[in-house]
Formats: sequence, structure tokens, C-alpha cells
Amino acid sequence: MLLPLDARLRIGVQTIHRRTEPATGAWLPRIDELVSLVQLVDRSGFDSLWVGDHIAFAIPILDPLLQLAQAAVVSRRLLFGTSVYLLPLRHAGPVAKQVATLDHLTEGRLIFGVGVGGEFPREYALAGAPTQERGARLSEGIVVLRKLWTGEPVTHQGRFSAFSEVQMQPPPRQSRGPPIWCGGRSEGALKRSGRLADGWMSYVVTPEMYRSSLDVIAMAATAAGRKLARFGTGHLLFTRLDDTYEKALDAAAQTLSVRYAMDFRKAAQRYCALGPAANVAECMRAFYAAGVRHIVLDLLGPYELRQAQIERVAAEVLPLLTDLTGTDSPASRPSDEAEFS
Repeated sequence: MLLPLDARLRIGVQTIHRRTEPATGAWLPRIDELVSLVQLVDRSGFDSLWVGDHIAFAIPILDPLLQLAQAAVVSRRLLFGTSVYLLPLRHAGPVAKQVATLDHLTEGRLIFGVGVGGEFPREYALAGAPTQERGARLSEGIVVLRKLWTGEPVTHQGRFSAFSEVQMQPPPRQSRGPPIWCGGRSEGALKRSGRLADGWMSYVVTPEMYRSSLDVIAMAATAAGRKLARFGTGHLLFTRLDDTYEKALDAAAQTLSVRYAMDFRKAAQRYCALGPAANVAECMRAFYAAGVRHIVLDLLGPYELRQAQIERVAAEVLPLLTDLTGTDSPASRPSDEAEFS
């Protein structure tokens, strides 16, 4: 089975809101700053805005669903996504309601990326969810979401959820609910994507790893008897645009080592898009050739320089990819919201 992929490449930005007040050292996001960032991504011609998720993380991080609810007020064009929401940390019932509401607030421009996480076990302890159950919790959670999103009275008897004749209204704006994309790199995660998901979102993989992972997903979909009309493919690409590869590597390694509380330099060399615009565009083309149709850029470096990175990528990198994005002018891209999954 070959996965049915779109032809066009879409390019988005993932944001982490982080600001430290010089006088106190306190972390303090400002509303105007958050709004201006969304506006910048929109007017720069990117297709989408994505946010990550953790309850407890090595750096300050905001709740993803609340961030996207605010962002949807600012931009009426961008597609919004979670990359990825750690569903096993929550009960799927309330999440179904929140995401259905967010689907309305975004006017149906929402992709719900989900995953298991696990690199920070203490947040699983905080949520009362054993880490060894995270895969099973995610799989069942996806089933519960889809049932509740029908808007009809539904029943479920599972390991982690049990309810009878529950009707959740209103259903999401998108028919069947927003597309659910699964994250993860393990064989189990890939097979879950093939069995249950509408798409796959990866990170920290090479283009070669991505291509072989799609084969695993396709085989799992075939084994499950699925007939897919379309399958979404995304990749979170750590990126640093700079004058030289060495300068970009230094900035990327420093940022990611702090974010993940480990030495990330060797991983940055292998997995990041680094250096001048031609280098970054070449890396993005390699992922497109491997099957990626949504590239989500996590632009690395000091938070204060994030705006400059967004502007530089828009001015220097996007024009090099117009044959893949299908437009001569990044700023003129249509939303075509019905085709993003």
C-alpha cells in the first residue's frame, strides 16, 4: 500500500513563548508579544502555526490548546496544529470537548497531533498515569475522541474509559473531527499511526528514516484493512538560519541542550537544518522527497531573535521552494483549509 499524499508542500512555524524579565529573572509572557508573533507568521506567508505540549518541562511552556485559541483570534488564515499533544496525560473525555471547541474557534483549521512523550517521567507521575501505560492510553484515547466527535449517543467500555449513551454536543466543525496525527519514532508508534491515525508527525529523524517509517505505517494500515483517501505527513524540523554552518550549529546545540537538559550537539549535527538559506532549503527538499508534506520549523536560538529568524526564513528560504509550495509569492498563499489533512 502506498500512502496517499498531497503533492504540495506546506511550511509552518512552531513557537515556544519564552521571555525572561531582565530586572527579576521571572518568566513573563506579554499578550502583545504573543499576538505580534502570530501576526508575523501570518504576514510572512507561512501556512501554519504549531505548538508543543508538556505539563512539566525543562523550560517554561504554556498550554497548547489555550495558545491556539488565542492565536485563532489573531489569524483567520493560518492552519493550527499541536506537535504533539500528550493525550495519555489526560482523560480523553474532557479533551474531546476542548478540541471540538477549538475546532470551532479555528473555523476548522486544526490538526490534532498526539503522542506519548515520556522523556520527562515526573509529568506522568503528576498526572497519575504510569509511563508503561502511555501507549495503550493513547490508542484508546483516539478511539474515545472519534466516538464522542460523532455528536451521537455513544458507548465505550475500555481499560481507561467506560461510559454509556453519552452524547457530546456540538460535534467538531470538521466532519469526523479534526485530523488526528500521531507522533513517535518507535515501531509501536508507527504501527499505531497506520492503524488509527490520519497522519504522522515526526521529529529527530533523517529523511532516510522518515521514508522507511512511512513503509511501516503503510503496512500497518494495510494489515488493519484501512482504505485511506489521504494521509497527512509532517515533520518538526529544528532549524537555524545563519551565515555559516558552524554559527548555526553552535546556536542550535545551545538552545536544544537547554531545552532537553542534555548535550544535543551531536544530535543537532544529524537532525537539524543548519546554515545559509541554500543549506536549509536543501534539507527541506530532502524531507519532501522522503514524503513530508508539512514541514514545521522550530527556529532555534535566543528567544529575542526569533522574530528575525522568521523574517529571514521567509525572505531567504521560502523563495527557494516555490516549485514545491505551488506559489510564486509566499505571502499570497491561499488557506484552502479543506485540503490540509
